[in-house]
Amino acid sequence: MCQEVRRTCSCGRKEAAFHLRDNVMDQKVIDRLFCPSCSATQELDKETMVSDNDWIIEYDMDLARMFAVTKLSMDPAHMNPEYIFDEGYATWREMYPGETEDITDERNKIIAMKESNPKEYLTAINAWAVERIQRLKDDGWRKAVRSC
Repeated sequence: MCQEVRRTCSCGRKEAAFHLRDNVMDQKVIDRLFCPSCSATQELDKETMVSDNDWIIEYDMDLARMFAVTKLSMDPAHMNPEYIFDEGYATWREMYPGETEDITDERNKIIAMKESNPKEYLTAINAWAVERIQRLKDDGWRKAVRSC
């Protein structure tokens, strides 16, 4: 089972949804969030933070290391912000914050073809998905870069 958590960035203008893989980490492991606007004034501390396209997530590393030991039987020295994010223990629910809203219109236009032309729909939806992931990879989103 996975838990979803929402956080508002430090400037209060944006929100992001997080996914906590297998409930290994508690939501309190996500200490602070900085959107592209408020991250511009934030210095990246690689010991506690991970950056993803100008979004910065700060983790409570003491808490994360405690979960690493108790729930993963992992050496706490190997626990770092990149591991937490990239392995999905406290990462975006989507490929990036706001993805669902961004793709709704595109996806709905393709889905509308389903009834009238199922073959064209399958071709279009597959091409769209491949192109979208490539676009996200090109933009440097961490989850897309790590995907197949």
